Amino acid sequence: MPEALLRALTERGYAEPTAVQSAVLEPETAGRDLLVSAQTGSGKTVAFGLAIAPQLMEGQERLPQAAAPLALVVAPTRELALQVKAELSWLYAQAGGRVVSCVGGMDPLAERRALSQGAHVVVGTPGRLRDHLERGNLRPDSLRAVVLDEADEMLDLGFREELEAILGAAPAERRTLLFSATVPREIERLAQSFQTDALRIEAKGEGGQHGDIEHRAVLVAPHGIERAVVNLLRESDSPRAIVFCSTRAAVARLHTNLTERGFSAVAISGELSQTERSRALQGLRDGRAQVCVATDVAARGIDLPDLGLVIHAELPKEPEVMLHRSGRTGRAGRKGVSVLVVPVNRRRMAERLLMGARVQAEWVSPPSAETIRARDAERLAAQAEALLAEEAEVEDRDVARELAARHGAEALAAVLVKVLRAPLPAPEELASVDAAPARRPAYERTGGEAEGVWFRINVGRDNRADPRWILPMLCRRGQVRRDEIGRIRIMGRETQFEVAPAVAGRFAAAARRPDAEEPHIRVEPVTGGGGRAMPPPGRAPRREAPRARIA
Repeated sequence: MPEALLRALTERGYAEPTAVQSAVLEPETAGRDLLVSAQTGSGKTVAFGLAIAPQLMEGQERLPQAAAPLALVVAPTRELALQVKAELSWLYAQAGGRVVSCVGGMDPLAERRALSQGAHVVVGTPGRLRDHLERGNLRPDSLRAVVLDEADEMLDLGFREELEAILGAAPAERRTLLFSATVPREIERLAQSFQTDALRIEAKGEGGQHGDIEHRAVLVAPHGIERAVVNLLRESDSPRAIVFCSTRAAVARLHTNLTERGFSAVAISGELSQTERSRALQGLRDGRAQVCVATDVAARGIDLPDLGLVIHAELPKEPEVMLHRSGRTGRAGRKGVSVLVVPVNRRRMAERLLMGARVQAEWVSPPSAETIRARDAERLAAQAEALLAEEAEVEDRDVARELAARHGAEALAAVLVKVLRAPLPAPEELASVDAAPARRPAYERTGGEAEGVWFRINVGRDNRADPRWILPMLCRRGQVRRDEIGRIRIMGRETQFEVAPAVAGRFAAAARRPDAEEPHIRVEPVTGGGGRAMPPPGRAPRREAPRARIA
């Protein structure tokens, strides 16, 4: 493979390829269309990144100046597309690669400017890519390779028309690579229509639950996540642990809190240089740090000795991300534990995530402060016994004999325990949460129930708004469950939606906070002031006294 890509893989910590990566690099795959079935967590993003390298680089060590895109990668969701962009960006960075994303929910004008500045690879969702093609922003004439990632999921989501439009616009002599967890008849028909003599590859033994990883899910109060992380770290006997967050801001905040509580922690996120990331990882390897707080940039290519615990402080958005995170433990035959920290209002989201990853997790309560103190007593006693078993120097014995005569053996033992306990961070008191709460029925407006409270966001049909990403975003921003969101109306320049009256105040307060992931999306009541319900379309609003403003 090109030397620039080999250096990128080496610096990322890749020692050997996964099954699917090995398969796409076999000599018989050269230049051919590929139909690949590989499970989530199999390393397929790097696999197709390596597979298309010959078409992109044409034997050169660096890519030519970015102009019209040379490769197109289509993914079913915005989150997966952005993840693929991040992976291909570091893989091709040393070769001078420029990767641009085009996904729903983001500013299409900014994407148009990015495309006009040139790109080697464009990664996007089907609807947004088709939109850019039809508007002339995305020029397909120079495409040498097209990759469909999670092709079966795209068909399940109803993107057949968009996929056919994208593939139909690409040059006939391109390479076409289809990656899919399963290969149903629809995928076979798509392959027959748009591929030529495709080589079928099945990557065996990838994805799903890892036999050496024990998966747990702990239910916590919405504002008790960081305290739960503290207790999980304190309870564990693992010498090393990774705590995953979704954003750089969350990593910085949690890293600071853990450090202030007395943990020896390092932070890794996309804003750090490769040198800074390497220095942080070296601190973990040589024992100067025990905890790594990281974004998903650290989910691949990291192999730390004695890493027995992975904590998902924020739920990953995709099953594949969860599997990549969890896969940092349970390596080389060692056992590991992966813990999802689940706020009570996101339990259903966590259950869908586990189901999508085909992982069976045990739902448990987070360790209490009392449990940790009891464990500390056992561990401190064991440490003291180990110290007492060592042969003491003569001068140490003389001092000990004098102290024992003056204060007694029990006082000396108490001082020893106090010294051993001093570096340990204090456990946190957690609010009690039932690990198996009763399910509430989905929110529906009935004749005897009040009209929901209506809000709006400044994204609509003109911005390719889609309920498939709007609903999860609203639940995350407003800290509510899906069944507490009612009707959703997508209009030209905005989207209006209904929130259950019982949680409307909490939703409004949470949604007003700045959002690092989607700062351009504003959430506000439709009336601009109070929480009066918006009348259904076609019905004149009733004149009534204003209600109390939502706090």
